[in-house]
Amino acid sequence: MTMEMERRRCYIGCLASVAMISAFLFSSCGPGRKIEAVRQQELSAVLALSRNEIKEERGVIAVTRRDTLTIRDSDGKRLLIMKAVKDDETGEMVATDVLDAAVITARFRNVAERHGKIDLRFEIIVPASMQDSHWQLRFHPDMFILEDSLRLESVFVTGEEYRKKQIRGYELYNRFLSRIITDSMAFVNLRNVEIFIQRNLEELYQLKCDSSFVSEERAAAFESYWGLHEKEVIEHYTNRFAWRYNEKRKERKSSMFARYVKSPIVTEGIRLDTVLRNSDGDFVYHYTQTISTRPRLRKVDIVLSGDIYEADQRIYSMQRTPPLTFYISSLSAFVDGTERYLSHIVERQVSANTACYVDFETGKSQINPELGHNRTELGRIRRNLSELLDKQQLEMDSIVIAASASPEGNEKANIALSGKRAASVADYFGQYIRHYRDSVRRNEGLMLTVDDSGRESLSGKSSSFPEIRFLSRSNGENWDFLSLLVDQDTLLSPSDVRSYMRHLSEEDPDRRETALQREPYYRYLREKLYPRLRTVRFDFYLHRKGMLKDTVHTTVLDSVYMKGVAALRDRDYRKALDYLRDYKDYNTAIAYVSLDYNASAMAILQKLERTPQVNYMLALLYARSEDDQNAVQCYLDACHEDRSFIFRGNLDPEIYTLIQRYGLNQQNDEEWESSL
Repeated sequence: MTMEMERRRCYIGCLASVAMISAFLFSSCGPGRKIEAVRQQELSAVLALSRNEIKEERGVIAVTRRDTLTIRDSDGKRLLIMKAVKDDETGEMVATDVLDAAVITARFRNVAERHGKIDLRFEIIVPASMQDSHWQLRFHPDMFILEDSLRLESVFVTGEEYRKKQIRGYELYNRFLSRIITDSMAFVNLRNVEIFIQRNLEELYQLKCDSSFVSEERAAAFESYWGLHEKEVIEHYTNRFAWRYNEKRKERKSSMFARYVKSPIVTEGIRLDTVLRNSDGDFVYHYTQTISTRPRLRKVDIVLSGDIYEADQRIYSMQRTPPLTFYISSLSAFVDGTERYLSHIVERQVSANTACYVDFETGKSQINPELGHNRTELGRIRRNLSELLDKQQLEMDSIVIAASASPEGNEKANIALSGKRAASVADYFGQYIRHYRDSVRRNEGLMLTVDDSGRESLSGKSSSFPEIRFLSRSNGENWDFLSLLVDQDTLLSPSDVRSYMRHLSEEDPDRRETALQREPYYRYLREKLYPRLRTVRFDFYLHRKGMLKDTVHTTVLDSVYMKGVAALRDRDYRKALDYLRDYKDYNTAIAYVSLDYNASAMAILQKLERTPQVNYMLALLYARSEDDQNAVQCYLDACHEDRSFIFRGNLDPEIYTLIQRYGLNQQNDEEWESSL
């Protein structure tokens, strides 16, 4: 027995040792060992330009790559281990060099802006050594555009075991939720409630249900009695312990979700979440981000960052990749910035006018500032006069004031009254100008001096205020304006307007007014429209200081056109078109092409001289309309006169398609010249 027990003890010890060794080997080859390798090598995903883009922007060359490992010994010294093979002749293990194709990828690309949109295409390449079934890799592209930065939608690469744990967490949480009772009546002992009703309310219940007894009062008494006691009865027969335990479960929903679902499955803000079943090869995701153009946009940078998660723990953060730079090529490069000038005729005489509504008392011509809206209207005219008097380039000569009257009363009396009112207004503002002149002089520090002979004089700086002539006149009854008001009035019916127009056939104004007084709408005319006829019109006549000739012809920079050019350069095409639409020139065509208004652009370009720029734009438009014959011809004509368009063609998708389809630009210089 002793020997047998000893043999069994040794056997169990051997099994334990094997188990420990197996566990050690498993752990050394598992995710823990793998993440250490990732950290030591500082592995990272690769952010690269799309391999489907223009081939000229990447070159593939054969280089010598040594299949080596760099490690450190126990003393910290670096050791270089090279891959070795057995030599067939000597039988010795020798180091070997392996020739491999290395891809040298540019870190920038020129992309074309079309229809106000820009497509940025790049690849996220995840090496196999960074993949593991127990991990989730989260990659976050960041876009830097002008002064702004924007995190694009993330890309998740999830291992199969990682996803199984996520799903298992949701299953456990759903199992917890299934134990929460949502129906509060489930805690009520309904059998006891029924017994209570039978014992205490049976008589009233029978009265209510008895078809031979229709007393609404008894039925209402039952409802009132049961309504008052229902809550108490339900609470009395409710299992309070079970109810409280269920409420605690409800309160623990958030904590239980965090306990079971340590790594929630994200559904928003994710471009891709894919599950990898193995890690036999690199993972490549082709990412396309479309952005809208904006003013001053010249380039966009894309940078990639990422993390590795195991369960709910971040176990590794990769370094940010060097930026991919996308230079935006747009048609704004074709803008003609030549300054444009306008012929401008400067007149010596300048005029301006305005109107105000001054209220007068019936039959009177004196101005009362407190009547109606006079204070506001008179103040507005005073401000206008001050602005005109303060202009350094202009000098006022005269002011013509004409007053109009409403048709009430005798026409001759109205003409005389409006003339008196115009003269009253002229006198009012004449006094204002004299007061304004005196106040300016006082503010400029004029001094009164007396010489030896006793003569007084003013000294100091003063503004020259020439004498301004006020001319007043009467415009009589303002029938023209009344007709306009009647036609635009929305409260008058169409029949009223037609009736008014018939009365205009009466040539005598007094008879016309008398006829209108018999119409039902006359009161509305007199109260609402007639006051607007009592206007005072001001015509200001000025001349330019120091100008002797009546007219001078000069040129001035067309500021509107140059604003359009500036908007084109800033790639604000709609704003540019607002400025340039009426010019219908080359820059207008550029704005149309940029906004994809191809027919409008073609109509302008076909009328212009065939410069290389015009030919290139025509080639682009013909290519958009699939007219390859004219497109190729215009492109070759542009390249013949300006060889820079050979290289520009690679930047515009429409032209690049032609180059590839017909093999353009592949001849040498002599052949190319002869083909033209």
